[in-house]
Amino acid sequence: MATTLPNPTRMELTRLKRKLTTALRGHKLLKDKRDELMRQFLDLVRENKALRERVEAGLAQCNQNFVLARAGMSDEELNTAMMAPKQEVLLEADSRNVMSVDVPVFRYKTRTSDPADIYAYGFAFTSADLDDAVQSLADLLPDLLRLAEVEKSCQLMAAEIEKTRRRVNALEHVMIPETQQQIRYITMKLDENERSTQTRLMKVKDMMLEQTHHYREKNEEKYAAG
Repeated sequence: MATTLPNPTRMELTRLKRKLTTALRGHKLLKDKRDELMRQFLDLVRENKALRERVEAGLAQCNQNFVLARAGMSDEELNTAMMAPKQEVLLEADSRNVMSVDVPVFRYKTRTSDPADIYAYGFAFTSADLDDAVQSLADLLPDLLRLAEVEKSCQLMAAEIEKTRRRVNALEHVMIPETQQQIRYITMKLDENERSTQTRLMKVKDMMLEQTHHYREKNEEKYAAG
């Protein structure tokens, strides 16, 4: 692993140790976040699968009812019946935070609470199949909105999981090993410098002792001669 060698000082060693501690803590937090995101993502995927199957079955039933209604009514009668909708649906879009991901939340309300307001026509000149089709579409609206909400949430959470996974890998395979290598390098250099300093001190001590010994010998010879 090619890394830039740091300055082998104790201050740099202290800084790198703090950096390593922070990186290890961040790595653990990001791993926990990734695991929790995966758990919630899988829950949403299962819900999305069930919702999509239910919505597709409901849409198939709606289409079947509309086909039956069109078979029993002329195009002019059908177009006239569906020309002016009576009910109005108001959609509110909000968001909630899930592990730092803002997922959408959809709420809706109708202009009136009367269930009969979904029919924008009189019952005298329309078929019962048209009523069933309109009713089935109205019943399917909550599932359609929830499906849109869940699918968008899955997309956003998948992107966040990928981003978090890359950060975890960068810490685990690049930053933490590089910092550990730099710490080992500085520690080795400081130990080497300490051993060199100790060797020099011992050498100086031996030289001083030798000089002192020679000095005493000279003094003893001087006193003996005098």
